[in-house]
Amino acid sequence: MGQHRKYMKTLNLRKMKSELVSPVKYQLVSDDNQVDMNKLIGHTIRIRHTGEINCVACGRRINKSFNQGYCYPCFKKLPECDICIVSPEKCHFDQGTCRDEEWGRQHCMQPHIIYLSNTSGVKVGITRQTQIPTRWIDQGAVQALPILQVASRYQSGLLEVAFKQHVADKTNWRRMLKNDTEEIDLPMMRDRLLELCASEISQSQQQFGEDSIEFLDQAATTLDYPVEHYPQKVTSMNLDKTPEISGKLEGIKGQYLLLDTGVINIRRHGGYQVELETED
Repeated sequence: MGQHRKYMKTLNLRKMKSELVSPVKYQLVSDDNQVDMNKLIGHTIRIRHTGEINCVACGRRINKSFNQGYCYPCFKKLPECDICIVSPEKCHFDQGTCRDEEWGRQHCMQPHIIYLSNTSGVKVGITRQTQIPTRWIDQGAVQALPILQVASRYQSGLLEVAFKQHVADKTNWRRMLKNDTEEIDLPMMRDRLLELCASEISQSQQQFGEDSIEFLDQAATTLDYPVEHYPQKVTSMNLDKTPEISGKLEGIKGQYLLLDTGVINIRRHGGYQVELETED
């Protein structure tokens, strides 16, 4: 790294904030600190874990985090850590067992978008209307297309179960980081998927109401990431095994920093206190 170093910030990591411009703009934000990560591309950086982890919800100091930054009690009691967040078709709000009904009304009983994206190939996904395009950026999608708007997270989860019988619902993150993708005709894929799942869509309308589904006719969004060089081989690094990580920052995609020494998923390290240092 050379003899001259400049300590930039001490940060409690959260997932990077992003802005859909070309290329995507990334910021690390912690308390009153903000770091423009795009400006660090091409520079050697060092990330050192101080050994401290704080729950992203309650702030208590912990030895191990769960679900990307929570202490165990918060992981077990908070609605955002419930099983239905990962598997929305398992929503139990109507059974009266939601961990926090007000939270559920604000986050789950709201319009959701079912979309197709191109991450490591075509996949189906769901997100709140307000989380577009953040969700696409976090997944490292290079193309994305909303196809349906539905009344609730539960309804979107049931339809996603039907759609993923025909297209993937997960990203091969190594392929995504290698940028090993080809352009996909997402409108054509949308039309094919809607035809294949016409019966399930009709059943959903019967269950939730004719107006509970809106068919969307939008143009696909193309996303461009600030990457100088994609890795040919993806080597994953984490601060538990390697408390100090350094290398030349060659790009950012999804929630990953791409270093010439390997890649690190910032979102996975929610609550970790680190010192971020860069060369002068």
